[in-house]
Amino acid sequence: MTEESTALRVLSAGPGTTLQDGGRHGYLRYGITAAGPMDRLAHATANLSLGCPAQATAIEVSLGGIALTAEGAALTVAVAGGAFAVSLDGQELGPDVALTLEPGAVLGIRAGAGGSWCYLAVAGDLDVAPVLGSTATHIRSGMGGLEGRGLRAGDRIRVLARHLPLAPSRIDAPWLERAPDTIRVLPGPQADAFDPDQIDAFLAADWTISNRSDRMASYLDGPRLRHAAGHDIVSDGIVMGAIQVPGDGRPVVLMADRQPTGGYPKIATVIGPDLGRFAQGRPGTRLRFRAVTREEAVAARRDEAACLRGRPSLEPLVRTRFTSEFLLGLNLVDGICGPDDGL
Repeated sequence: MTEESTALRVLSAGPGTTLQDGGRHGYLRYGITAAGPMDRLAHATANLSLGCPAQATAIEVSLGGIALTAEGAALTVAVAGGAFAVSLDGQELGPDVALTLEPGAVLGIRAGAGGSWCYLAVAGDLDVAPVLGSTATHIRSGMGGLEGRGLRAGDRIRVLARHLPLAPSRIDAPWLERAPDTIRVLPGPQADAFDPDQIDAFLAADWTISNRSDRMASYLDGPRLRHAAGHDIVSDGIVMGAIQVPGDGRPVVLMADRQPTGGYPKIATVIGPDLGRFAQGRPGTRLRFRAVTREEAVAARRDEAACLRGRPSLEPLVRTRFTSEFLLGLNLVDGICGPDDGL
């Protein structure tokens, strides 16, 4: 069987499921958004667990879920991110797993106990043509991935595979256990557009992620913030995690598919290591913000980088839940015992 005939076949896919690599960097000056994963730590973990580069192309799966099968030859895959429900031929495996996907077997990923995003990596290369050096999908501009769109049933993604036979295994990645209840931020860059009492109100408030949230931005429900002297500024660059406050006083956290520039003041910016933590929050999630110093932010980034040195270890998956369907599929009786047979 040749590499050219090996592929992932999408059987079903919910909205917002796309191909993402590390992002399309270096083009913001031309108005081109970086895109890339919503949770970079989870994306890198899925790739590294299979020995792939941290920034390699993977499938980003949203709450709508996905079902896939291998075609042509077996594929070794890994799923990491939120607490999604992962199953193989209907048998539940739990989140953060690596396994061999045989041709015809069905890998299912759907929303589970928590989290909004998870990543399916493949040992090898997903054969997708890069655009401006990246395969990252940006749906609003129709750029990257498969025809610049989300994945859908019937899509076939050719794989240049490096198959490593692997029984279902748990990815040992404790750094992915991140409750999005407290998000660290650096003040500004336009903190001076707000009076001190409004900065205090922003940090003291309980905020709720609204239903108006996607890869571009998440709106926050909570108290309305007041600007010190108007809500318009000269447009400047937007980084992922920037928290704009438009004229209605409702904070907006800009995410992976954000616009390149914006003309509303930014009260604070989520630090890099907490971007994935925030992204994993579902609509309705309550959280607070905590201001940190630049030195604390740098130290957090170093701690995050330390998690990704080397390859996450894999542990044999021990089944802890036995459904009736699973038990009925096993031969639990060997022969028939009569009343005279010794036990």
